[in-house]
Amino acid sequence: MLQKREKVLLLRTFQGRTLRIVREHYLRPSVPCNSPLCPQPAACRNDGKLLSSDVTHYMIPDWKVVQDYLEILEFPELKGIIFMQTACQTLQHQRGRRQYNKLRHLLKDARHDCVLFANEFQQHCYHPRERGESMEKWQTRSIYRAAVWYYHHCQDKMPIVMVTEDEEAVQQYGSETEGVFVISFKGVLNVNKHRAQIEAFVRLQGASCKDSGLVSDILVHGMKARNRSIHGDVVVVELLPKNEWKGRTAALCENDSDDKALGDPPSEPMPTGKVVGILQKNWRDYVVTFPSKEEVQSQGKNAQKILVTPWDNRIPKIRISTQQTEALQDFRVIVRIDSWESTSLYPNGHFVRVLGRIGDLEGEIATILVENSISVVPFSEAQMCEMPVNTPENPWKVSPEEERERKDLRETHLVFSIDPKGCEDVDDTLSVRTLANGNLELGVHIADVTHFVPPNSYIDIEARTRAITYYLADRRYDMLPSILSADLCSLLGGVDRYAVSVIWELDKTSYEIKTVWYGRTIIRSAYKLFYEAAQELLDGNFHIVDDIPEFRDLDEKSRQAKLEELVWAIGKLTEIARHIRAKRDHCGALELEGVEIRVQLDEKKNIHDLIPRQPLEVHETVAECMILANHWVAKKIWESFPHQALLRQHPPPQQEFFSELRECAKAKGFFIDTRSNKTLADSLDNANDPNDPIVNRLLRSMATQAMSNALYFSTGSCAEEEFHHYGLALDKYTHFTSPIRRYSDIVVHRLLMAAISKDKKMEIKDNLLSNKDLEELCRHINNRNRAAQHSQKQSTELFQCMYFKDKDPENEARCISDGVIYSIRTNGVLVFIPRFGIKGAAYLRNKDGLVISCGSDSRSEWKPGSLQRFQNKITSTTTSGESVTFHLFDHVTVRISVQASRCHSDTVRLEIISNKPYLIPDKDLFQQSSLLLKSDLVKEVTRSVEEAQLAQEVKVNVIQEDYQKYCQTKGRSLYTLLEEIRDLALLDVSNSYGM
Repeated sequence: MLQKREKVLLLRTFQGRTLRIVREHYLRPSVPCNSPLCPQPAACRNDGKLLSSDVTHYMIPDWKVVQDYLEILEFPELKGIIFMQTACQTLQHQRGRRQYNKLRHLLKDARHDCVLFANEFQQHCYHPRERGESMEKWQTRSIYRAAVWYYHHCQDKMPIVMVTEDEEAVQQYGSETEGVFVISFKGVLNVNKHRAQIEAFVRLQGASCKDSGLVSDILVHGMKARNRSIHGDVVVVELLPKNEWKGRTAALCENDSDDKALGDPPSEPMPTGKVVGILQKNWRDYVVTFPSKEEVQSQGKNAQKILVTPWDNRIPKIRISTQQTEALQDFRVIVRIDSWESTSLYPNGHFVRVLGRIGDLEGEIATILVENSISVVPFSEAQMCEMPVNTPENPWKVSPEEERERKDLRETHLVFSIDPKGCEDVDDTLSVRTLANGNLELGVHIADVTHFVPPNSYIDIEARTRAITYYLADRRYDMLPSILSADLCSLLGGVDRYAVSVIWELDKTSYEIKTVWYGRTIIRSAYKLFYEAAQELLDGNFHIVDDIPEFRDLDEKSRQAKLEELVWAIGKLTEIARHIRAKRDHCGALELEGVEIRVQLDEKKNIHDLIPRQPLEVHETVAECMILANHWVAKKIWESFPHQALLRQHPPPQQEFFSELRECAKAKGFFIDTRSNKTLADSLDNANDPNDPIVNRLLRSMATQAMSNALYFSTGSCAEEEFHHYGLALDKYTHFTSPIRRYSDIVVHRLLMAAISKDKKMEIKDNLLSNKDLEELCRHINNRNRAAQHSQKQSTELFQCMYFKDKDPENEARCISDGVIYSIRTNGVLVFIPRFGIKGAAYLRNKDGLVISCGSDSRSEWKPGSLQRFQNKITSTTTSGESVTFHLFDHVTVRISVQASRCHSDTVRLEIISNKPYLIPDKDLFQQSSLLLKSDLVKEVTRSVEEAQLAQEVKVNVIQEDYQKYCQTKGRSLYTLLEEIRDLALLDVSNSYGM
C-alpha cells in the first residue's frame, strides 16, 4: 500500500515573489537497494546494476560532497558508492543540468562501482523537514537516516561510511549508530593518498595551479605537461615522482613559460605534475594579432589557415580559417576557440570582430576590457525607463513621504565631502558637531542607492552583473547610469540628497563610543572639498579658500565664520581619526604600501605626466571614518542575520611568503617579526632608515605582496573565527560606504535596512538572499573585483609605456631616473623607480652572455665576464678583472625605454647605466615619501592609548584574548597563487597573474 504525502516547494518568481507549490509524494515499502547483500532481492527488484561484493564498506557521500567533488567520486579507486536521491536532486538544483547529466552517466556506467538509492520514496527513509530546520540540515539528516536504514537492511553485514564536509554532522552523528561511520571527506582522501596516481582537482593558472585543499601547490610546466589545457580550465593533474619535481628559478627572463626559464639554479623542488584530464573548459573570447606577411609565408602554402597569436602570452596560438589576413594584419581582433583536436598542437577557432588598430589608445583599452571579460555596453532602454527624472523642466525633489520617514539633517548638521579632485560619484560625506552634554557626534552619511534601485529590477540585475565600477587610468565605466552615479546618488554640495547614516556619540575627551544610530536620512552637503584643499585647511594655509567654490560669493564676515566652522570640523575629524587608528594599531593594524599612479592629460588628451599619489593625513582621516562605519555596520548585520550577512575577510598570510621580506630587512639591519599582524606592524614601523625613507616604502610593498587577498563571503559559509580581517585588525568588516560603485555595498545596505526593520519589529520589505545565493553572489563579485584590479593595473602599465614611447632614451631627460634595487636574481636585479612608480627587471647579463661593467666614471658597458650572486648582493666581474657589486637598496641610475610588441602589450625596459644615484635626485619626492610613515602625532596617540589600556588589566586581558584568537597565523591558507610568488617568476615584476 502506497502512503501519500504532500511535498511543499517554495519557488521564487522573476519579480522576487515567493510561490508555494504543493505536490503529491508517494512512499513505497521497498525500492531497489542494488546491493548483493539484500535479504529480499525480489522484493527490492534488484534487476539492474549491483554494487561490488569485493569492498570493505559502502560509501555514501553527503549532498555537499556530491555537489563539490563529483570529479573526485569518478575516480576508479573509489568503490562501493551509494548516491542518495536527496544528494542527486540537490546537485540538479544547485549545479544545473550539465553536472546532473555527468552524475547520471556515472551511475549508468558499468565500469564504475556506484548506484542510486531513492531514499525519499522509501517509507522508512523519508523524513519530512521540521519547522525552522534549514534546508541544508534537513538534507544531511535525510542522508544519514537513509544510511542507517541501509545498514540495517543489509542485516548489519556491511559497514556504511557517510562522508561529509559538515563538521557539525561529524560531531552529531559520528558515534550515534554502530556500523555507520560519519567522517570528513578529506580524511577519506588522505587515506587513499598512498598511491602516486592520486590526482588533484585544480584550476589551471598559467604555470601554477591553485591549491585545492587536497594537495599543495602544483607546478605544471611546459605545453606538453599542460596537455591541451588553457589558462583557467578546471583540470585533473597527476603528480610526478619526486625525482621529477622541479623548482622555480631565481633568474630574470622574458617569458616564464619558456623551458629556458629552468636553466638557472632552481629553488627547492616543489610538487610537479602533468594534466591528465580537463573537467571544465573555460574558453572565452581572446584578443589576437594576425601574423605579418613574412610570418604568413613561413607558415606554408595554405595561407587561408593561419596561426594567430593571443595578446595573453599564457594562451597558445590559435588556428583559424580566413581570407582577410592581409587586411587585418595591423589590427587587434577577437577570436573564439571552437575545438582542439588531439593530433594538433594548436586549438581551432574562428574570427569574431575587429577591436582596433595595434597601438591606438582606444584599441588597446578595448583589448584590456575584453581580456578581463568586462562588458561596457550602454544601459538599455528598459533599464533607463526605471530611472528617476531630474531636468531643468522637471527637477527632482525630496518627497513628503520620505521627509516623514527619514531623519532630516539639512539644518542641524554641517555635512561635507572630501574626495579626489574632479570626482563626480561622491558616495560618502562626513559630519561632526558638539552635543548639548559636551560629547561629540560623528556621522558618516552614505548615498542611499537602494532607494532608487529596487531588488530584482532591470537596473539591479545589470548592476549585479557588472558588480563594480571599473576605474582605468584615464576613464571609468560606471556600475549605475550617470543619472544616479553622477547626479541623484552623488552627494554633491548644496543639493538635497537621500542618505543612509551611521551616527556615533563619542566621549568628549577619550572619544570612546557611547551610542550608535543607524537609519535613513536627508542631507544637504555644505562643501565638496578635494583632498589637497582639506589638507591645506588642516595645516592652517587658508589661501586655498579661493579654490573652494562655496566660499567665492560670500561677504567677508560670513566667509570668516564659515571658514572657522569648517576648519574646526576638519581638525576635530582628524583628531578623532587619530584615536580610532591608534586603537587599531594596538591590535595589529597594518599600514601597507601600494603604488598608485595618476595620469595627467592635457587638453588634447595627450599624456603630460605620470604622478605617483602623494599621501596626506586627510586621506587617513577619511579612511578611518569609513573603516569605522564599515566595521559597525558589519557587526550590526551579522547580529541580525548571523547566517546570511555579507562580510569581507582577510585571511592571515602564509609565513613562507615573508621570507624575502625578512631577508631584505636583514640586509639593512632590521628584524621583521611576522608571527602576527601586531608584531609585523611594529617591525615595519621600526624598520626606518632616516637617510633613505624609500627603504621603508619598499619593505611595506613586500609585505603587501606576501598578503592573501581580501574576499567577500557569506557568514553562513564559514565559522565565526574565520571572519577576521588580518590587515585592518578587526573581527568583523564589510563594505558599506561606496554603493555607487560596488554592488556588495548595495547588498549590505539592504541587510542594514532589514536589520533596522527587525529591531523595530516591522515587516522586512526586501527578500534577503539565502546563504547559498549570497555565497554564489560573493564568488561573482570577487571575480569581478579581480578583473577590475587587473584592468586598472594593465591600463596604468599601458600609459606608462605610452609616456616613454617614441622618446629617445639617450637624450630625453624623462628617460633617466633614480632607481632602488629591492631584489637580487641570478642574472639581474629588480628595481623600483619612485618618480614614476615603476617596478621592473634590470639585467646584469645580456642575451649575448656579456656582463655589466662600471668604469671609474661610473658609466656602464657590456663586457665578457661572470656574475656571482649572494644573499643580499650580486657581483659582476669581467675577464679583465674589473668588478662591480650591487647591494640591496642601492640607488642606481636607470635608463627607461619601451620594448614594443606587435602581438602582446608593450613593456617598460630598464637598463642600469650607472651604479651611482641619479645626479639630480628628486628631493621633493623623498620628502613626500617620508609621509608614508605614520605621523608623530598618531604614534603619540597610540602610545597614550596603550598606557591607558595597561592601567586597566581587565581590558588588557580581553585584548590579549582577541589577539590570540584572531591575529595569529593558523596553518596553511588556500588563498595562494602567483600573486604571492610572482617575484620568483622570470617575468617583469610589474606583471601579475594572481588572483
